[in-house]
Amino acid sequence: MHTLKLLSSFLKVNIQMSLAYRADTVVNILLNLMWLGWELLSLNIIFSNTTTIGGWGFGELIALLGVFRLANTLMIAIIWPNTEKFNQSIRDGSMDYTILQPVNSLFLVTFSRITVWRIWDLILAIILIVIGINMTGDITTPFNILTFILLAITGMVIIYSLWIVLIAMTFWFTKFDNNVTILQALMDSGRYPATVYPAWLRVIVTFIIPIAVATTVPLQALRGELKPPQIALFMLVSIVSFFVASKVWKLGLKQYSGASS
Repeated sequence: MHTLKLLSSFLKVNIQMSLAYRADTVVNILLNLMWLGWELLSLNIIFSNTTTIGGWGFGELIALLGVFRLANTLMIAIIWPNTEKFNQSIRDGSMDYTILQPVNSLFLVTFSRITVWRIWDLILAIILIVIGINMTGDITTPFNILTFILLAITGMVIIYSLWIVLIAMTFWFTKFDNNVTILQALMDSGRYPATVYPAWLRVIVTFIIPIAVATTVPLQALRGELKPPQIALFMLVSIVSFFVASKVWKLGLKQYSGASS
């Protein structure tokens, strides 16, 4: 209950911050729509010269774009705002105050800043997924929808775990400021289905740096292409990812010397 109350307080503060800059929020939403238009135009240009990409059609790529935006919202709404604050806190020693709080330090680092207006991205992502699936004519069942939601959450856990590992590197390398840039570069591989990559690279983006689990895999579940053992395997990948990330975070905290050193 204490954690939920704290999260509620963070949301209220961040909503107030967003309301204080209404014009910026409107401009950002318009820019977001512009980028969406550009992405759809790019897909249209590509498919004016071909019928499939890696065995995926136009509607399937639109749905994949929606899933990608769904996962990318996690980065834009939470990861980007908090990375800058975290990096600065390591350099100036203010991380001390976070560690001393009677709440999990990773929780505070993750949710202290939330770009609330990005809820708009979630709405757009869902619309794209629905439109894309309708264009393909695929029939979705309640089980498929449930596994899609489950694997979408699984994918976000994996992205979050990758972020934890990258920001934890700042404990060892104080001026490591490219955390988000590296993660965004990895994320971009999820814009296209994993089937477009050669077999060796497909293994990397699915199991070693499992970005495909956050984008391609949930959509495959929605289309009914995954069997229960595969679903269980991808869930296991997310559990292992978070376990490893938690260990790296704890090691990083032990490495942190604080402002008093």
